[in-house]
Amino acid sequence: MAWEFAVLDFIQENMRNGILDTIMPMITSLGNGGIVWILLAVCLLISRTYRRTGVVLLAAILIETVLCNGILKPLIARPRPFDANPGIERLIAPPGDASFPSGHTALAFAAVFALALSRERYWYLAAVLAVLIAFSRMYLYVHYPTDILGGIAVGAVSGMAAYAVLGKRRKQSDVIRTEK
Repeated sequence: MAWEFAVLDFIQENMRNGILDTIMPMITSLGNGGIVWILLAVCLLISRTYRRTGVVLLAAILIETVLCNGILKPLIARPRPFDANPGIERLIAPPGDASFPSGHTALAFAAVFALALSRERYWYLAAVLAVLIAFSRMYLYVHYPTDILGGIAVGAVSGMAAYAVLGKRRKQSDVIRTEK
């Protein structure tokens, strides 16, 4: 764990400034409750062209929520870094749940994988936002680096699982339509 505090402390000592102290809470708030990803899924569901992607994204969000918040966080119950280092200046209200894995990161990367596997051309924009959200969680001292890595892994599994079930149906239905 010493190396994780070294990373977090490096960020605090070398990157903290007034501009990022304003921007990082805003970036992290985009991941609160998964609102940005849920809104994206709803927008995709409304569009006939992107409806299947919306279904895959929504499924990835549901899988991630069960895995991360329903199973892993309560099971592992890892304390947050600000609990171990109470002298740190917090820029956001302290989250009330466990630290591992990062739910913000997991949800963001579930969306990235769902979009990328669905071959949506704008998936890379979601990836940029996902990386910014993940970094903001360390910047704000609410997650360890391994929480972020765990979140990426949970997100990847969630996005891939959703696509494996729903994306394959898309291909099968496309084949059926072309055969008729």
